[in-house]
Order: sequence, then structure tokens, then C-alpha cells
Amino acid sequence: MPVDAQKALGADIRLLGNLLGQAIRRLAGDSAFDLEEDVRAAAKELRANPSPEAARRLRDRLGTLDLPALRGLIRAFSVFFDLINLAEQQARVRALRRRATKPDLPPSETAETALRQIANSGVSPDELADHLARAIVVPVFTAHPSEARRRTVLEKLAVIAQLLDRLEYGMPTPTEREAAVESLAEEVEGLWLTNSVRSARPSVLDEVKQVLGLVETRLLGVVPRVYRKLEAALARVYPDHDWRIPAFLRFGSWIGGDRDGHPNVTHTVTADAIRLQQETILRHYLQRIETLGSKLSHSTPFVEAGPALKESLAEDAALFPDSVPGRSHEPYRAKCRMIAEKLQRTLEYVQTHVVDWGAEIHDPPPGVYLGRQRLLDDLNLIADDLRRVGATATANGSIRDFIRVVEVFGLHLLTLDLRQHSGRHEEATDEVLRVAGVCPNYSTLSPDGRFAVLAKELESVRPLIPAHLPFSPDTTEVIRTFRTMAAVLEQRCPEALGTYIISSTTDPVHLLEVLLFAREARLFRPADGVSWIDIVPLFEALEPLRTSRSILAKLLELPVYRRQLELRGNVQEVMIGYSDSNKESGFLQSAWALYWAQVELTDLGRQAGIRIQFFHGRGGAIGRGGGPANYAILAQPRGTVDGRLRMTEQGEMIADRYGHPAIAERHLEQVLDAVLRTSFPDNAENLDPAWLGVLDILAESARRHYRSLVYDTPEFLTYFEQATCIGEIAELKIGSRPARRSAAHSVEQLRAIPWVFSWMQSRHTLPGWYGLGSAVTEFLASRPDGLAMLAQMYARWPFWRTLIDNAQMILAKADMVIARLYADLVSDTVIAEQIYGRIAAEYRAAVQAVCQITGQPALLERSPVLKTSIEQRNPYVDPLSFIQLVLLSRVRAGEGPRDELVTGVLESINGVASGLKNTG
Repeated sequence: MPVDAQKALGADIRLLGNLLGQAIRRLAGDSAFDLEEDVRAAAKELRANPSPEAARRLRDRLGTLDLPALRGLIRAFSVFFDLINLAEQQARVRALRRRATKPDLPPSETAETALRQIANSGVSPDELADHLARAIVVPVFTAHPSEARRRTVLEKLAVIAQLLDRLEYGMPTPTEREAAVESLAEEVEGLWLTNSVRSARPSVLDEVKQVLGLVETRLLGVVPRVYRKLEAALARVYPDHDWRIPAFLRFGSWIGGDRDGHPNVTHTVTADAIRLQQETILRHYLQRIETLGSKLSHSTPFVEAGPALKESLAEDAALFPDSVPGRSHEPYRAKCRMIAEKLQRTLEYVQTHVVDWGAEIHDPPPGVYLGRQRLLDDLNLIADDLRRVGATATANGSIRDFIRVVEVFGLHLLTLDLRQHSGRHEEATDEVLRVAGVCPNYSTLSPDGRFAVLAKELESVRPLIPAHLPFSPDTTEVIRTFRTMAAVLEQRCPEALGTYIISSTTDPVHLLEVLLFAREARLFRPADGVSWIDIVPLFEALEPLRTSRSILAKLLELPVYRRQLELRGNVQEVMIGYSDSNKESGFLQSAWALYWAQVELTDLGRQAGIRIQFFHGRGGAIGRGGGPANYAILAQPRGTVDGRLRMTEQGEMIADRYGHPAIAERHLEQVLDAVLRTSFPDNAENLDPAWLGVLDILAESARRHYRSLVYDTPEFLTYFEQATCIGEIAELKIGSRPARRSAAHSVEQLRAIPWVFSWMQSRHTLPGWYGLGSAVTEFLASRPDGLAMLAQMYARWPFWRTLIDNAQMILAKADMVIARLYADLVSDTVIAEQIYGRIAAEYRAAVQAVCQITGQPALLERSPVLKTSIEQRNPYVDPLSFIQLVLLSRVRAGEGPRDELVTGVLESINGVASGLKNTG
């Protein structure tokens, strides 16, 4: 980081820190402030001379404080981290602006960088245009509960960020600067006085509203700028081509559609989520069309409406005889008013119309936009007429951005995915076939037997399910979910839904079961040439990933399934899950199984004449497939992206990547850069076939060591439940989803997010690296040239380089000294010593392996900004960990009021999450 940038970051930290210090002194007293400073100094001293004994002394010293004092410390350090994160965000924005204003600094990780690489490789503009025409890049927002901060806290932080922007870029006068600092002080004080822990678990619709607020205030302004930059880059790199870029960057959501293990997501909740999304985007369009109309005051005799616009206005007058605008001399403003009238009627229709699958299908009321195309036609009519009269500046101004927003977000805002567990479909299919007299024992048949029954039934045209549903509640809910999807698409918005995901897909029948329910709900009508949805298997565990090719190959031999794919453009989307495969098999084996599954499925698609499109289910933490998104894309196997990619944006990563407009714009630019570069790879980066064999060896070795600890050591579960805060995390109301899939206490039944969250909190960070060290150690012992090969792989293979870099980042955030204190929480000291000893030894081996492969004397030596950030945060994170240890001991010993102690633990969890910038 340049010196001036370091000074600017330091100034922001001092400003915010001083305002927080003033608030603490004013509201909690000098003694509270002095205690915080004293503890921070002790933590810095411990960092300078770390040892378990010294750490225990600081922990025990904190253990002498009463609960109010401990919670005051938690609040001080937690709020400080929230402010530090904002200051670092401001530094990122500052760096982006600095680069943009200095033409001598070459752009990096932008669409233009990728386009120049593509052009230099000999790709013609026509080839690139064809590629963009079939491309699709879709970030998908999920409500996975890894965002520990309340919505209220996020909103306050957003206001502080805006004030920092005003101070830096608004050129304030001294008086204006003083007023801005006073506003900052007000917001910091409010942050100090705001409860950081949710008092109630959010509902599904609360989660919908939280993401919609971010989309409305960030993405709707950012996305047109991203497209404009891409258009400008194409014009510079390929100046002789007339570019018209399709809206291939779009956005999706799972919130309100993901019902896997989530009993609160019902068919009515799904319909309500779609309604909320439509209301949000329609209100935005109403504001936008009003602003546009105020600009389009172009009048006769300076402009004269063309024939097409005149005809459209006449049709509008006939459609709305009571709403005809009286300004015929301002044709564009008149057309805007008619568009506003249609948008208002569409909003009222969305608010009052109840989707009903059993109702007779009618056209919507006159003037209602059912999909994006009619709205686009109206807007393009204005833009085309402006160009006809030569008003090109206006035609290429705000109306152009409006058109782009409609192309991307339609009348639905985010395309909602639905997801359900395969077991729910199997149970429902069994009951439906039994009641219909088709098959009395479907669930007890062999997989081939179930496949044969479904293949035969799907060729039939008879209905299986009556209008009235004589089934169990669970089966009825499955049927109503599909019927709701059909009703929404037919009656409300044909673009609101498009994907149905089957989690825990392990057999071809899991896709046929969904196809059967889709047919019964009118979503799949092969005789009419209609299929409304993509049916997407989610391969998560190791064995399904390994057998994914054979699963799809069997389906592709079935004519009715090939007909489904034909109606969906001969594209089969496949989702691959990073979280559960990691929890089951460990960091390295999971990554390699996911890599190889993509290679195999892409090859199958080529042979079968279909396109395989991947949906990457990545979390925020390394243990759930996290890390920088652009590097993750570049690390995918060659030929598996090809311009088409969907990826989840989960939990705390949503606020991190989209919370500031400049950061959101940069993130999307980096994603597009990576997708373009990996779709047209540099031929110089050839993969040595021998490396594949090396990864086979390393992955299996790492898996063996990982499972030996996590699954084959009976005492491990005791250690995990006592040496982490997993029990208390279940009480943290950060999401609407339950923490466990069932009541059984086992690693298998635990969800991946609390699994990773717990290890982060206890400073082990085990899911992001365990097994890597032993695997590399064994490989080097068996191969004299092993280190040279692994180093060469790191230098030349993006997959291996990204994996190792992610591992070293999460290893750097681990702290085995503090982890040892969490081991002290285990009641059986023999178990504590045994399990911690194995974890610590593996940690040392992993650090050594990473340093050897990367050629560094220590972790992150070549990433000084990240290394410095972690080092500067540690003196503030460490006290939070020590306080959490004290409170966990008191909770579990029953020493004090449990509710207040648990609240303190939950506050400390939020603080540590903010300090480490990772949760789950």
C-alpha cells in the first residue's frame, strides 16, 4: 500500500476511533475506556511474546471482571471492528479511484484487460459476439445464516460509509466538514447504544427485505455502469465492430425459495417473496419514469413525434381514456406518463392478485405489464425516436440506463430459485403413485425399478394428481409448491422463476421425480412444446460427485428427459456444493472432487450434444469454498465455464461485496474479467497430465487424515461440542434456518455453516486446511522431486495456486495458542490433550507445507496488505476470544444468570466474526 494511502487509512481509523472513544467516555465512563485500553495493551504484549501460559494469565485476569464490565469490553472491541472494517472499505474505494484517475497505472482484473488478452489471442469480433450472445453470469443471493450483524447495524454502518465519502469526495467547506463530523459522531454514538444481538430470529420475509434493500440501493445504480464500461472497452479493443451487448449479467435469489430443511419456507412464503420483489422493482421503475419524464421536455416545434410514437400514443389513449395526458406538444413526456400509468396498474395487480393454480387463466387487466418485453418496447420506442430526431445525447443518457436495468432485472428483480431435498420428493412420489393405484411400493423398489416406473409414467398423458389433494401434509406441500410456481409464471410474471434444485442428488430418479411433479403442475408440457423450469441436480457429497457423470448419462438416454432439455435450449445446469463435501471429506479432497466432476460432466455434455452449465454453491469461508471470487473462477478446469456461470453470494459476503457501490462495481468487473479470461484461456498455460495424478494422491491422503480425526476418532465429537461454541451458536438468531438437520447430535447431521462458524470462533479454522499438511508431508517423503513439482504446479496451475493461497489465508487467521485455551473447556483433559495435540501438529505441518510450496519464510509474506491487516486486528480480536472463554465457562458451570451470560457469549460471537471478517 502506498505511503499516502496508509496515511489516509490511518487518518480514518483515528477519526472513527476517537469518536468511539469519546462516546465510550461520555456514555460508559472513563473507567470503561481505561479498561479497554489496558486490555488492548495487554493483548499487544501477548502478541509480542505468545505462549499458552501467558494467554491463560490474561484470560484469568479477565475472569475476575463482572458481567457488565465484560459486556462493555465486548461492545467496545466489536464496535471498533465495525468501524475498522469501514475504514478498510474506504481504503479500497480510495485505491480504486486513485487507479481510475491515473492513466499511467495499467488496469488490472477488468473486462478491458480480459478483452485485450482475448483480442491478442486472435479471437475475432464475430466470435466474441457469438460468445456473449450465449453467455450468462448470475450471482445468486442466499440467506445462509453467516451474516452475524443485524440489519439495523448494517444500515447504520452504511450511513457512516456515506459520511466518509462526503468528507473525502464532497469537497466540504470547513463548516460542512464540521457538520459531517458531528453527523459521524451521532451515528457512532447510535452504534454504541444499539443492541448487536437480535432479540428474535428473522422470518424468511425479513431476510427477503434485507437483501432487497441492498439490491435497490446499490445494484440498480451499479449495474448500468458495469455494462457501460464493458461497452466502452469493447469499442476500444474492437473499434470496427458495432456492439450490442445482451444482458448476460443477471441476478438471482434463494431467499423464499430454499425449503431444504427449512420448514418455514412454504408455497405461500414463496409467492409472498416474489410479490415483495415485484413491488420493489415496480416502485423503483415508477420513480425512474417520473425522473425521466421530467427530463424529456423536448417540445414541438423543435421535435416532432415519429409515426411509431404517434401510433403508440394513440393506442395508449384508447387504453386509458381517462388518463390521456394533455401535453401533445411534449410527446416523450406524454409517453412517460402512459408508461407510469401502466406501471402503477401493474403494481396494483401484483398487490391484489392472488396466484391460484386452479383458477381459469385469463389475460391480465388492460395496461398491465406481465413481463419485461412490453415495458422494453415502450422505452425503446422513446429512445429510437430520440435518435431519429438527432437527440443522441438524450437517447444515450438516462433512458439507456433505464433500458439496461429493465433488461437485467425485468419485472421480477431477482430470479427466484427453488430447492428441496431429494428425500422429500421420493416420499411424495411414493404416496402419489400409491394413491393413484400406479405403484403400491415405489419407495421399496430398487433404483432401476423406480427409474422404470417413472420413465413409463412420464410417457403417459393421464393426470396422476387430482385438483383436490387427498394426501399427507408433506406431500400436499410439495404439490402446492409446484402449482404455485406454475401459477406465478402463468398469471404474474413469466420470468420470476426458472430453476428447481434438488439437494442430495444421488440417483437419476431424483430428477425424474421432479419432472413428474412439474408435468402434473403444467410446468412441463412436452406435447405443447413447453417447459418452464430447469431441473438442477445438486451434487454435494464425495460419492455423488464421483458418480455424477453416470447419473446424468442415464438420464440422457431417456427420450422424455432429452425432450425436457430440448425445450430448455439443450442446457443442463448442474450445481456443485462446496460445504457438505468439505465437511465430509476435508478441504483438499473436496476441492479435487469438485474439479474432477466438472471435467467429467463437461466431457459428457460434449459427447451428448448438450451444454453443461455449472452453478457453484460457494460460502464465504474457505471451509465452504470461499475466497476471492475472481480467483475461484480462474481456478476452474479449462472449458467448464465457457461464458456460463452461476454462483452463490452468501451471508456476510453479500454486505462485503455489495455494501458500497464502488466495491460492488469492482467485484462485478472482476467476475466478468475472470469469466472472459477462463472462457478464452491462454494456450501457454497448459496443464501437465502428471499433475492430475499428484492431486489424486494428495487428495486421498488428505481425506484419510481428515476422516481419521473427524469421523474415526470417537472422542472428537466431545471435543468439538465442548471446545467450540457450537451449542451457543444455535441460540444466535442470525437466520431463519435451524442449525441442525435433525435433533441427532453428530457431525453428519450438523449443517456446514455452524460447523465452519464454530471452528472460526475457536480460532482453530480447521475446515479450511486440515489434512493438507500430512498429505504434502507424505508426498514429499515418497518423491525426491516432490517439492519442485508442487512449486511448479503453484506457479503454473491456477487451481493449485488458488487452493494453496486460500489455505494460507485461513491458516494465518488461526491461532493455536488461543485454540489451546478453548481446549481447556473440554471436561476430560485426556481428550483435550489428545485431540488438540493432533490438530496443532497438523497445523504446523500445513504451515510448513504452504511455506515450502510458495517459497516463503512465513505465511502471507507476499501479501503484505492482508498480513498487516490481520496483525493489526489481532490485539483487538484476542480479548474478545478471552472474554468468550470466560463467559462460556460461566454458562456451562451455571455461574450466574444464564440468559445474560448467553447474551454476552452471543455478543462476543458477533465481535469475533467482525474482527476475523469470516463467519461461515
